[in-house]
Amino acid sequence: MARLDFKLPDIGEGVTEGEIVEWFVGAGDTVGEDDPMVEVMTDKATVTIGAPCDARVEKVCFEVGAVARVGEVILTLESHAASNVEAAQRSSRPPATAVGEIRDRLPGAELFGGEVRTSASAVGEIAYFQAKPLATPATRRLAKDLGVDLRRVQPSGDGGRVTRDDVRGALRGEMAEDRPHAALEERVPIVGMRRKIAERMHHAKVTAAHFTFVEECDASRLVDLRQQMLPEAERQGVRLTFLPFIIKAVTDALPKHPVLNSAVDERTNELVYKKYYNIGVATATEAGLMVPVVQNADRLRLFELAERIERLSRSAQDGTLAPEDLRNSTFTVTSLGKQGGLLATPILNHPEVGILGVHRIKEKPVVHDGNVVVGKVMLLSLSLDHRIVDGHVGAAFAYDIIETLENPERSFYEYL
Repeated sequence: MARLDFKLPDIGEGVTEGEIVEWFVGAGDTVGEDDPMVEVMTDKATVTIGAPCDARVEKVCFEVGAVARVGEVILTLESHAASNVEAAQRSSRPPATAVGEIRDRLPGAELFGGEVRTSASAVGEIAYFQAKPLATPATRRLAKDLGVDLRRVQPSGDGGRVTRDDVRGALRGEMAEDRPHAALEERVPIVGMRRKIAERMHHAKVTAAHFTFVEECDASRLVDLRQQMLPEAERQGVRLTFLPFIIKAVTDALPKHPVLNSAVDERTNELVYKKYYNIGVATATEAGLMVPVVQNADRLRLFELAERIERLSRSAQDGTLAPEDLRNSTFTVTSLGKQGGLLATPILNHPEVGILGVHRIKEKPVVHDGNVVVGKVMLLSLSLDHRIVDGHVGAAFAYDIIETLENPERSFYEYL
């Protein structure tokens, strides 16, 4: 028998290393082809790696919890087929098969060779079942996201591998059985910008510990000041919305609360404090929500800021944003203007630790000098990463913004 140095295979999607979660074999054990040997967790998926051939385990090279890089020897085998496997490792074909979590038997199931067909009494008809389905990590993740049992999907790929189209086809088959109106529904793949948005939103939601602080802002004086500035803005050809005032209030408050202008570097487990103020402006487009970035917003005067926001908004709508227009934001503001509603809880623009939601200005009773009058009130909702930002820090930041917006005369004239 010849010796085979079995290396951690390239399981795709840019994965470069994996953590050894569990060994199913030890030195001296014998394995058959495709028998599970080790479970490996990557930043993309957890996979079980099967044996490339019938063999005897000579040595396990990594302990549970250790991290192995793709191409490193994780165990050595002795096998008559070692030379053939080594040739496969040198070729473009993967040296091993990554298979998901499996069970050999299910209730009401009968085993036929490598396949299992559930008994007719269990489901009313014969159905396909494969105890150890072959599929790439991407296909496994898709099946998990769609709630499809990969073991029950009939494969069409090379070597009996389940493809992504197989998974989608299985889902459509299930829906045709379970949903009588499936024929009247249109299904559109989530691709392109929408897919990227979905991935980023999901990552932000499951990574950060979101909490939202909400407070009212009496915008009456801000509304009056903007009205006074409109003639000059029009003379200069500037569209002056409330957003430049709000961003200026944000950039005035951030230096007082530097943790709000930080980001989490999860690769190094560090908090990165930013000494520059690039404000992302969430913008609705036909392709989905985009966040163009106003670079160095703290250095811009009010009308310059208004002009920059308008240019970025037009470019977002036209699809002509440059790559640098979407990079390096340190804090984000999101507003739907007149459609801003009463309240929302924004999702963080990861890896930032704060995002400010701006809502519609409405007429409401307010108290001025002990008298109830009709005021123009706007709600601000500040979502924060509670891993990094404590509640009292977030509240202090919000009140600094509100103080500026409620007393705009002393804050904004100098920015014209």
